[in-house]
Amino acid sequence: MKKFLALFTLLFLNISFGQSTTYYFIRHAEKVDNSQNPDLFEKGLKRAEKWNTIFSEISFDEIYSTDYKRTLQTASPTATTKKMKVKLYDPKNIPIEVFKKETIGKKILIVGHSNTIPNFVNQMINQNSFTDIQDKTFGNLYIVTMVDEAITFQLLKLD
Repeated sequence: MKKFLALFTLLFLNISFGQSTTYYFIRHAEKVDNSQNPDLFEKGLKRAEKWNTIFSEISFDEIYSTDYKRTLQTASPTATTKKMKVKLYDPKNIPIEVFKKETIGKKILIVGHSNTIPNFVNQMINQNSFTDIQDKTFGNLYIVTMVDEAITFQLLKLD
């Protein structure tokens, strides 16, 4: 009985006082073409609105995007609805441990690319679990939750 009580107390303290941080990672929506910095295609604009609907019940603390039209246009409906500014990040230059410390206890949306989002998630979870997103896949939602040292993650395939 004492072991059970001690375990219960430990779990209660961990749940009650642990800092929960949740990251939501998505790829930009469908783009017009394969040029260097294209806008979203009409289907992509609709997908960006769909993400806004999906995220309607989440109180984000910050929204991050790379500095490209397609990622900014994907993040924009959610940022506008939530009256937030989108913060820019460079996927080639992210000090992961610093990013984790700066975002502890927050809910964060991160919009990136088919080859940067899986890598970003892998760095956050300290594993090599995800590969680049296929060219025609735009509905992946990666959710990473951290409570103190415990990390959980999942990939939802929406469309």
